[in-house]
Amino acid sequence: MKDLNLGKVAVLMGGQSAEREVSLMSGQGVLQALLASGVEAHAFDPAERDLGELKREGFDRCFIALHGRFGEDGTVQGALELMGLPYTGSGVMASSIAMDKTMTKRVWLAEGLPTPRYVLVRRQELDSVSLTDLVASLGLPLIVKPAREGSSIGVTKVTRVQDLFAALQAAAQCDADILCEQCIVGDEVTCPVLGEGNGARALPMIRIVAPEGNYDYQNKYFTDDTQYLVPCGLPAAEEAAIEALIVKAYQVLGCRGWGRIDVMIDAATRQPYLLEINTSPGMTGHSLVPMSAKAAGISYPQLCCQLLASAALDHVQEVQG
Repeated sequence: MKDLNLGKVAVLMGGQSAEREVSLMSGQGVLQALLASGVEAHAFDPAERDLGELKREGFDRCFIALHGRFGEDGTVQGALELMGLPYTGSGVMASSIAMDKTMTKRVWLAEGLPTPRYVLVRRQELDSVSLTDLVASLGLPLIVKPAREGSSIGVTKVTRVQDLFAALQAAAQCDADILCEQCIVGDEVTCPVLGEGNGARALPMIRIVAPEGNYDYQNKYFTDDTQYLVPCGLPAAEEAAIEALIVKAYQVLGCRGWGRIDVMIDAATRQPYLLEINTSPGMTGHSLVPMSAKAAGISYPQLCCQLLASAALDHVQEVQG
């Protein structure tokens, strides 16, 4: 890996989103791995520096370790397209759709892919929303989450109707669009995908066993109580079928580079349901893509270099295609 000719690389980290803290941890991990692999890599925080400096300072490509808004939602991707700087991960449209859980569901449903039932509530409709209609449509328990946040920020599992309005208000603090979703009870799994189009492939699936089934922000990043099972322990045929579903879900959104899709498996029917996709997954010490890659024999530095080597631009791909 010492002979990589990837030019001057900016590792974009931090940013302005609610996931800034996690992004800084991801970015530092990626930066150190690239430096150890002989890459000329530099930290770059768009919250503290103008993106135009990337061009002025002669960067050749960017590793996006930003999470959430202004980093994972197509905005940074669009700016890099305009500057002609190749970047890791999905392009503008796929990033934008994938960041919006409601839009993602609409695409998946249009393609016949399974995802939990949902109702979209707008922030301005909060005072007029019928809580009884929501419960009648989705049942209890149900999940309330901001449509465009990650890392379980603003997410509530509602088990009693009297707690529903407070959950809606909490999500509305994070986003104008609030996704209310059927709660699937069963195994929780996640699976990274690498590549693009017909070349996309799944890495080993991880089964997540969180304390009391609560895989929240704290249990994701700051405790060691959550269990991550790789191999996941599912029957081989079931695991293969879910991996095929995950790759299809990644492809229909037009993703490239890498991503990670979360799935719930109904305990009674064993039907898998697609929850959401991350197009700039975490790369911290607790993160799942490096864990899965390691199970596939890909070290953290190898993963970082492989992703960096796949950096691309939308318009160049279209011209070449």
